[in-house]
This record gives sequence, C-alpha cells and structure tokens, in this order.
Amino acid sequence: MQPAPTDAASEGRGARAAAARLVHRLAGVGPLVGLIALCVLGTLLNRDFATAGNLLNVLTRTSFIGIISVGMTFVIISGGIDLSVGSMAALIAGVMIWTMNTLAASGHALAPLAIVAIGMAVALVLGAVFGLAHGLLITRGRIEPFIVTLGTLGIFRSVLTWLADGGALTLQNSLVDLYGPVYYASLFGIPVPVWVFAFTAAGGALILDRTAFGRHVQAIGSNEQVARYAAIRVDRVKCATYVLLGVCVGVATVLYVPRLGSATPTTGLLWELEAIAAVVVGGTALKGGEGRVAGTVVGAVLLSVIANILNLTSIISVYLNAAVQGVAIIAVAFLQRGRR
Repeated sequence: MQPAPTDAASEGRGARAAAARLVHRLAGVGPLVGLIALCVLGTLLNRDFATAGNLLNVLTRTSFIGIISVGMTFVIISGGIDLSVGSMAALIAGVMIWTMNTLAASGHALAPLAIVAIGMAVALVLGAVFGLAHGLLITRGRIEPFIVTLGTLGIFRSVLTWLADGGALTLQNSLVDLYGPVYYASLFGIPVPVWVFAFTAAGGALILDRTAFGRHVQAIGSNEQVARYAAIRVDRVKCATYVLLGVCVGVATVLYVPRLGSATPTTGLLWELEAIAAVVVGGTALKGGEGRVAGTVVGAVLLSVIANILNLTSIISVYLNAAVQGVAIIAVAFLQRGRR
C-alpha cells in the first residue's frame, strides 16, 4: 500500500514543474504581447502611428538605446550593472568630434573620409577601454558595479563639460556633410541605424545562446561561486561583458553623432535608465542568470513605442516619459521578486 502516496507525490511534483514551465514560457512572450497591444492602441488613438514613416522613425530612434541594451543584457545577466552608459556616450561623442576637428584643422594631407574613419575608430577603442576599466575595477578592485559605474558616470560627464568648456563641441560643416549618411542614409528603404541595430542584436543573440562565453555569462549570474568551482574564469568573463557593453556604446555613439553633429553636457542624458529599462522589461532577471537578447530588443522597441504614442497623443505629457520608464523598472522588479 506504500507506492500509492509516492506515485501521487511524484505526480504532484510533475504537475507543479509543468505549471512552472508554462508560466516561464508565458513570461517570455509577455513583452511581445505587450508590444502588440501597444501598437494596436497607438493605431486606435492616432492613425499616423501605423504609417511606414512613423514606424521607421520609431525603429531609428530605438537603434541607439537598443544597441546599448544588447551589451547591457550581458552585463545584467552576469549579475552586474552599468549606470554610466549615457555619460560614456557623451564623452565618446565629444572626443570623437574633437579628434576629427583637430585633424581637419591641422593641415595634414588626410582625406575627409579618412578623418571620419579615424573618428569612428576612436569611438570604438574608447568604448572598449572604458568597459575594460570598469571590468578591472569590479573584478580586480573588488568594488561593487553600482559604485564603480556611479563614480564614472560623474567623471565622464564632467570631463566632457571641461572639454567643451561648458558649451558644445560641434563638428565642422565639411565633415558633417560627409558623415551625415551614417545616420540619414537608407539601404533598401530601411535606415542604416536600424540595420546596425539588427546585426548587433543578431550577433548578441548568437553569442549568448550559441557560444561557451554566453553559457558562462549565464552561469556566473546564476551562481558565481558554483561557476568558479566549474573552472569558469569568472573575472575574465565579467571583464569581457563590460568591454562588450563599452563597444556597443561606441557603436551607438558613432551612429548618433551625425544626427546632431555636436556633443554637449546633456548628450546621452538618462540613456542608462532607458537601457536598463529595455533589458528588464524584455524579461532579463535583475538578479542575473537569465535573459534573452530577443526580449531586450522587444523591450527597447516597446519603450520607444510608448514614447511615440505620448508624442502623438495627449494622454499624458511627453515630459513624463522618463517617469513611465521608471515605473516600468519598478514594476518588473516587483514581479521578479525571488526570481533567479
């Protein structure tokens, strides 16, 4: 008569496990369902929302934060955080513009196209260097990511303010005309930034889901101590996630600079909030260990759609967009209580 309770208990555990898997799957498609619902709502509220021009505009404006969010996904999954990406982008933009203007005015026999290429390379190198500095301070210095990136947030923006003498660094007109297509040009009717965002997201998803590095990132976020026991080079992997994020910030800045042609102390303001919001709204666990790049992409587009709907309608003021993102972060964090 003893096997019956054991079988019943086993069936109960199996049912609970199946229910947990179902809830997990529903949570994975939740952001996509929310995005579809928002698109339907936006169309009902304003017919201009569903036009091809408006949708391409939404995707183009999403590209900058979306690219940064791809890198932020790796950092958050590994159990880290970076509060400095907006300030980092501002400083990179300022140094880019200063470098290109200096080369153009120095009288060197460099072609304008070569000067622009050098500026782009400077942006990517600076992003990687800043990311490496974060990684080393966190892993070798044993300082919490929150403290490190909170400190560099102020450092980056104050250095840009000093470099611009409190004003703006503006790209020379001759270089603006040459550099402009990086943001304004289209390929097969789709703006260049959207293509770069798509390739970055596809590459990030491939790395996270199909490589040993991606599995190591998730293992570290799930349980760092166990990852060390499994002979994973935790410090090296963590450094790599911050370098990857820094490069993503560099790529986003390369695309952003020709949009305005200048860098000011307010450039990139609150980008860190938008990037973190996109990641967590997309389903990545704030405690680390779980997340998908596809969800981050949906989260980034979803937040841009909210901003676009606010611009096209008068439901609430557009000045409350950051408040909406803040509420989204808090709400998702509340729903993720105890999740690992």
